[in-house]
Amino acid sequence: MSACAIPVVPEVHPAVLRRHSPMLFDSGATISDAAVDTILDAGRLAPSAGNSQPWAFVVGRRGDAVHTRIVRHLAGSSARWAPGASMIVVNLARVLLDDSDAIYSDFAHYDLGQAVAHMTLQALSIGVDAHQFRAFDQDAVAAEFDVPREWEVTTMTAFGVAAHSPGAVVGVSRERRERDEVTWARA
Repeated sequence: MSACAIPVVPEVHPAVLRRHSPMLFDSGATISDAAVDTILDAGRLAPSAGNSQPWAFVVGRRGDAVHTRIVRHLAGSSARWAPGASMIVVNLARVLLDDSDAIYSDFAHYDLGQAVAHMTLQALSIGVDAHQFRAFDQDAVAAEFDVPREWEVTTMTAFGVAAHSPGAVVGVSRERRERDEVTWARA
């Protein structure tokens, strides 16, 4: 296995540059079992506070029973585009210890975010786009999949191949604030 080539002048990785949140997916595109496993492994291997790994995923591929169960709980805004993705993943954070109100990890949501970011970049590296979203009924999804109270249904990620309309990629704006605008302090 070879390491990534390191450019002489550091630059943003091409996968990060091309990342966007598509709102139109190629409804004929599928994701292989091997690609699903690779995406999940990227999340599994993400760093977490104290190696707590406070994440879990519900995976539904378009056309399967899990996907159908997920889609029924989407809000109107996401129901217009997310079902066309090849796969929808429900992202869960472990927030409590078993049978108590004690917090499992102060960093559970942060760590879940890292796992999802790793999954997103891994997907991009194998030609799969991703759109992270929160437009769904959290309580209904938790009930649908019998999620215990120590776990929180947090977000979802739609994975698939972005469909292109003539002349444009349909998705959320890629406009970003400048580096100086997001840097609070720097020597």
